[in-house]
Amino acid sequence: MTGSVEDAHPTAGRLTALLIDASTEAISAGGGHAGGVYLRSRTPGLLRLAVLSGLPGPLFRPWWRLHADRPFPVADAYRLGVQVVLPNATETMRRYPQFAAGLPFQFGSLYVPVVGGSTTYGVLTVLRPAVTDAAEVLAEHDRVVRLAQELGAALRGLEDAHPDQVAWDGEPVCLRPPTASTSLGRAGRFAWDPETADITLDEDLHTLLGMPPSEFPGTVEAFAAAVAPTDAHRILATLRDTAVGRPPALPLYLRAEDGALRLLDLWNAYEPPAAPAVRGVVVAPGPGPTADSAADLLPDGVFCVDRLGLVVYANPRAAQLLGRPRAELVGRDLWEAVPWLRRPDFEDHLRAALLTPDPVHFHLVRPSTQDSGTRPPAQGTGSPRSARDAGSPPSAPGTEPPLPARDAGSPQSSQHAGTPQSPHGTEPPQSAHDAGSPPSAPGTEPPLPARDAGSPQSARNAGSPPSSQHAGSRQSARDAGSPRSARDAGSPPSAEDGESAQRPYDGDWLALSVHSGPDRLTCTIRPASRVKDSPEGQETAESSETGMSPLAPLYRPIALAIALTEAVTARQVSAVVMRELLPAFGGRRLAIYLLQERHLYLEWETGFPKGFLSPFDGVDLGTHLPGVETLTTGRPLFFDSMEQLTATYPGIPLDATEGARAFLPLIASGRAVGSCILGFDRPRSFSTEERTVLTALAGLIAHAMAKAQRYESEAALARGLQQALLPRRLAAHPQLETTGRYLPGTAGMEVGGDWYDVVESGDGLALVIGDVQGHGVQAAATMGQLRSAVRAFALGDRPPDEVMSSTNHLLIDLDPGLFASCCYIRLDPATGVARAARAGHPPPLLRSPDGRTRVLDLPGGVVLGVDPRARYPVTELQMEPGAILALYTDGLVERPGGDIDEGITALRVALAKAGAPAARPVGRFLAGVADRLTATARHALDRPDDIALLLATRRTAPPLRPH
Repeated sequence: MTGSVEDAHPTAGRLTALLIDASTEAISAGGGHAGGVYLRSRTPGLLRLAVLSGLPGPLFRPWWRLHADRPFPVADAYRLGVQVVLPNATETMRRYPQFAAGLPFQFGSLYVPVVGGSTTYGVLTVLRPAVTDAAEVLAEHDRVVRLAQELGAALRGLEDAHPDQVAWDGEPVCLRPPTASTSLGRAGRFAWDPETADITLDEDLHTLLGMPPSEFPGTVEAFAAAVAPTDAHRILATLRDTAVGRPPALPLYLRAEDGALRLLDLWNAYEPPAAPAVRGVVVAPGPGPTADSAADLLPDGVFCVDRLGLVVYANPRAAQLLGRPRAELVGRDLWEAVPWLRRPDFEDHLRAALLTPDPVHFHLVRPSTQDSGTRPPAQGTGSPRSARDAGSPPSAPGTEPPLPARDAGSPQSSQHAGTPQSPHGTEPPQSAHDAGSPPSAPGTEPPLPARDAGSPQSARNAGSPPSSQHAGSRQSARDAGSPRSARDAGSPPSAEDGESAQRPYDGDWLALSVHSGPDRLTCTIRPASRVKDSPEGQETAESSETGMSPLAPLYRPIALAIALTEAVTARQVSAVVMRELLPAFGGRRLAIYLLQERHLYLEWETGFPKGFLSPFDGVDLGTHLPGVETLTTGRPLFFDSMEQLTATYPGIPLDATEGARAFLPLIASGRAVGSCILGFDRPRSFSTEERTVLTALAGLIAHAMAKAQRYESEAALARGLQQALLPRRLAAHPQLETTGRYLPGTAGMEVGGDWYDVVESGDGLALVIGDVQGHGVQAAATMGQLRSAVRAFALGDRPPDEVMSSTNHLLIDLDPGLFASCCYIRLDPATGVARAARAGHPPPLLRSPDGRTRVLDLPGGVVLGVDPRARYPVTELQMEPGAILALYTDGLVERPGGDIDEGITALRVALAKAGAPAARPVGRFLAGVADRLTATARHALDRPDDIALLLATRRTAPPLRPH
């Protein structure tokens, strides 16, 4: 599954259609303006955004991938199966601070898990206007829940028919939301079956084309000629592409015989055996151009983008201020048409406008022509876009909204069919550390840097001064002043185009206001009073030489700080730095070294060639290397180019011939922790502000690393203590086989107080399992004391109720401030008679030899350590040969937000499916059962509690040997 409906497998089209329909209906039902569906991927624990409606895909790239263990609402809905309602930004910040730090805007959101049977497939999301209280969206929430249930049922049916196909491993399908505005234009639909060559037009389309059904020949060639005589060949070629699964990403802009504008949109019939295979709509936009011509006369710049970021209108003044001819603005992706707008501060303002109803006002400085990343159009060529690259206005009344087959703005070609692409046709390579890693905005994938993401330029032109063929040459000047569309070929350049070429506002400040509507954003732009000669303008002009925004260093420090508070281990801290710090500064390489016994050891690397850093692993502090000297001197080192680096450190091995490097010392409270290396693909200068922010963030990282090292040391101590207290071997008996398993919790790396034991007790054996409240060293120490006490009482062959009562009194006398649960069963292996007592512990399970498994509902007393007068009744049981007795702690059956009874039922079913002991070699059967019962927990990424499991089975008595 590539995330594109062009996949040849019919299941792919069906899956995409289901997700698109659910997303579209959910936005309407939830009163939202955007939404989508996250679907599980084939990478365990990784969710991918499959459908995004109403928002530009590239602008929200950091949220395309999300790990299920991240502290985000989508992850909680998927992992815990709960519905998350966030009515406003305040509640979002309270419950999900890391998510709110990445999108600190006033909007509400709904997240509903998509469940089919016992399988959670993904999460249905709706972004909507903020409200005061969650109670105000109950009706909308209920409607979205019903849609999620219907989608879950449909996905389950799809999976039953095509196992392992309901997963998403590609990029999201981006589509426009249902239009909320009315249009006075006209539209008509048609359908074409390429197998029979039959084409049918509805009555509206016959009227629009001025061709009654009696005069229509019924051929596709006649249809193409009637729609746009001069572009009939393009229409026929696009129809053929659509028939083989490659519909155009955007509608075709065409001209009727009288020159009037017509739009043609095509898509596939998604559900087999639906026929015909190609459907489309022809739209005559109507009086929209009249309004456009009025806006053309305004003194301020005005341009409009739809909710996918496509420029649908720009007046001459906007083209002049943006430094691009109108022909190269309209119908193109905003960041493709104006590459210098691909900067974090502008993208953040645009996200705010897309997610909130209030206007957004801000200032930007427009870089000079050489630094803006734009190139003048070639002489004599028209707009560089093909018809399928043109923009799409809202659908006319009565037409169903077109469903783009892939991200808006992605160029299609036959050789890319079935291949995952970014919205601009490229995907940045990932290192081994990047593969499967969480995405980069808070918890998501890192966005592409301004010069690499979606820019139509080659790498050598992006973010760098133009070559001679673009700067100062007569050809370039002539091109810059003469952008002409195809229909104007041969005519002299217009005054509007000449003004655009002059670029009189290079380096000046511009004031922008963005007003959000249901279908599009309207932006006004005008010159501001802040000019290039101001200190701010000078600093910005300096930073623009590197292709970075002046606000880029400040873009994600809050998210970095919040994410670091949740990182526990050194590798988790390193992963956070990779996700949050690198994208904010446009870096592509990261290496973190930690100090240990006067040597620096590599803890994390990403982006460097494989094996390049190996020779530097374990380097001594006396070595003449920048990564070492930044730590020994305590000063950060910045190198604007690789030449500057080699001049300072002659003979140093290099991983690239060009780029820039920053070496940061990691020092926490005066204690050396390590060093951090940031690598950039291109030469760049580091402004004073950037150096200050990077140095401060290095201190933040150092403190997080120091905390992680202390935590790991304490965790190792607690684990060692607990392992020492757990039994090295279990007491054995010829007629009884036992096995145990212990799994520590993964949340916080803290150990708990779970334990199990098998102790000789008279002529039988005592099976014991318990759980001390809490986690950490104290819980482990208390567990050791209780285990020793129970063991001593059992060795004295005391009855189960006395063992429980005596242990209860002991725990109260010790007064550790903790309580414990316990289950104690004294079993005679020869007869199978068992006597059991329980103190607030989950009930044991018993599987009969015939496979029937039941919960032993034993009467019990309160937990140990609470009531000195507590009594613990004893229950007598009979255990047949071949039966399996299972004792366990609550960590195996309980999940946050779930019902423990459901967990016990699931464990009972799993135990019932275990094979009969007679079919397995003696001594190995129970071990396999224990492994199967704990397999899911062992691979869980978010195991909040530790787990103990003890299994026992009776063997038949061995035959007596003859004397």
